[in-house]
Parts: sequence; structure tokens; C-alpha cells
Amino acid sequence: MTRLTALPWVAAQKLPSKDLALDRLTFLERTLNRPETPTAAGLPLVGLGGSCGKPCFALPYVLTWTDENTLGLEALAAEFDCFVEYGAYPHLKQYDGGQEVAAVQDWTTFGMVFMRPGYEQGEELLARLAETLRPDHSGDPSSDG
Repeated sequence: MTRLTALPWVAAQKLPSKDLALDRLTFLERTLNRPETPTAAGLPLVGLGGSCGKPCFALPYVLTWTDENTLGLEALAAEFDCFVEYGAYPHLKQYDGGQEVAAVQDWTTFGMVFMRPGYEQGEELLARLAETLRPDHSGDPSSDG
């Protein structure tokens, strides 16, 4: 089990103390390492969720939801002891307690996965999501496509 390898970058972006929320210079200091492009499971980190603060990774393809890939998503979620909650976007949540571990968004130019930084299987789940949701993936683990 591997947590996200981009954790140090994510941690460096977080507000160190609520008392510093109005401190512009502290903000500028935190942004110094943003030109770096960390990766996890071979996917580039594109930023953090605005309200949730979860790291966001770009999928290397456009994602369009289908019956096939949502069924694949549900099967994958079950392998990680999670279920899929369908709001504006699918969210993978743990059966035990309902904590969100990932959210997958489809945009017109690419897909994105937001991952809970401390999730113990984050790296593995991210890699499997990228594989499972790939448009040419058949959903059958025994196939070549």
C-alpha cells in the first residue's frame, strides 16, 4: 500500500496556521515550489481542489461517462472496499464510515481525479482508475485492450 508520492508538495501548499490566512508574504512563500510538476502513478498533478484541498491529477485522455466505464468504476471501487456515489461527479467512498477517497471529473479537454492525500492505497487506486477509465479499456481484465 502506497500513499500518494506527491504528499510533500501538497503539504507545502497548505495553510500552516489559520492566523496566517491574511498574510500575503506567507502565501507567496508557499507558492515557490509550484513550478515543480509532481506526479503520482505517472499522472501529472495539476493543482488542489478549491474547497476540499485534495490533489488533482490529469488523466491523459478525455473522459466521457458510459454504462461500461461506470460499471468498471463500481467494480474497481469494490476492490478497494469503496462504493460510488453519483453527484455532479462520481465519488469513491469507503464502506466503513463513508469517507471520500477519490472523485473523478470529466471535462471537455481531459479527465481529472481528486485523491485524498492520506489514503493508504492512493497511488494504487490512482493508477487503477487511469487504467479502468481509459476509453480503449474493455472492462475485461483478461483482454488486451
